[in-house]
Amino acid sequence: MRDLGVGIGYLVKGQRWVAQHGRWWGIGMIPALITLVGYAAALVVLFFWTDDVIAWATPFADDWSSPWLGVFRGALAILFAAACLFLAVITFTAVTLLVGQPFYESLSEEVDRSEGGEVPESGLSTWQEVRIGIREAIALLIRVTLWSVLFFALGFIPVVGQTVIPALALCVTGFFLAEELTSVALLRRGVLLKERRRMLRGRRLLTVGFGLPLAVLFLLPLVSVFLMPGAVAGATLLVRDLTGEADTPPQGDTAANALGGA
Repeated sequence: MRDLGVGIGYLVKGQRWVAQHGRWWGIGMIPALITLVGYAAALVVLFFWTDDVIAWATPFADDWSSPWLGVFRGALAILFAAACLFLAVITFTAVTLLVGQPFYESLSEEVDRSEGGEVPESGLSTWQEVRIGIREAIALLIRVTLWSVLFFALGFIPVVGQTVIPALALCVTGFFLAEELTSVALLRRGVLLKERRRMLRGRRLLTVGFGLPLAVLFLLPLVSVFLMPGAVAGATLLVRDLTGEADTPPQGDTAANALGGA
């Protein structure tokens, strides 16, 4: 369980790093803000059409008597909205990283530089890195969609679907967010998606500890904009741990210790 606290600690340290380097914080918020505007517009349109989508998808319920028709379609509308938010939270990070690829790569390099030692470089051109990012984002979208369908279906289970499943969905979202955010630092080290997954699965609690708070906080649109630069910085620190470039954090170097040093 110690890894869970260490993961949270890296997130806190990342936010503290950008707070101490205001220029990088400002630069890192620009791509997130651009992406947020696009997502906000899309979600508003989607939510206005939710009732129409649910009615189109459930023609068999048209003749149901009241109140069962309203209860059934109302529950589906809530689950549909939750699935859309699940997709939006995860894909927001992927799209933001694509939009701000040069900015976040430079930010990650600066974090490595401030920690001492070598600053790894991928040796790839910006265009090659963007192509890899697009390919990995598509692969992620497919996986996220499958998980969304699964959670949507499990949401119909009485009690469990309204308690355990949302908590599990947040943990899965956190893992995906950590996977995306570490891509910036790991790509500079020549680590692609398949190997990245293997590394993160080897330290699941560390990964979830880092990503789970973001999964909760990223549900608040403006918060995601402010936290994105620090999330990239924290992910770089986490990568240094995964690759053995940083000394293993001492026993007290967990979330509480990171907060205490802020």
